[in-house]
Amino acid sequence: SSGINAEYGQDIGDIQRIESVQRRFTRKIEGFNKLGYWECLEKLELMSLRRRRERYSIIHAWKARNGMAPNDVMRFYSQGRLGIQADVPTSPTGAQDSISTRFFNSFAVNAARLWNCLPKTVNTVEDLDVFKLLLGQWMDQFPDNLPVRGYQRTNSNSIIDWV
Repeated sequence: SSGINAEYGQDIGDIQRIESVQRRFTRKIEGFNKLGYWECLEKLELMSLRRRRERYSIIHAWKARNGMAPNDVMRFYSQGRLGIQADVPTSPTGAQDSISTRFFNSFAVNAARLWNCLPKTVNTVEDLDVFKLLLGQWMDQFPDNLPVRGYQRTNSNSIIDWV
């Protein structure tokens, strides 16, 4: 697996390896060693690493849309009942599989796909603090359980798969 994928944890195996570091750490906290990993995260009021990365990507997209962060990759447009939507870049035709995979896992594609999952009540908010609050409330409605190796998984735990 490439350094890029490990850093961003796009591959489910990479995500599980990175998450295992946090799992081992939470077991060392006094009173948490008998709890399951997801119970530890819940008691600590933490999201999984994947969910936090997705939250950060969505917040960064909001900042780019509102001129608070550089934006050379995302384009936004108004879509009536859906609110503000992001253009999802299309994959280069005829590209090698490895290039297509990196493209599909890029910030521009992932952030746009995540942004387009947001309801209008969230994606049209103009104040950053209010946006973060509503984003958190919206994300809390989706289970935050990474698949466990050896068990059938419904999805990758991405917001994209839950919506």
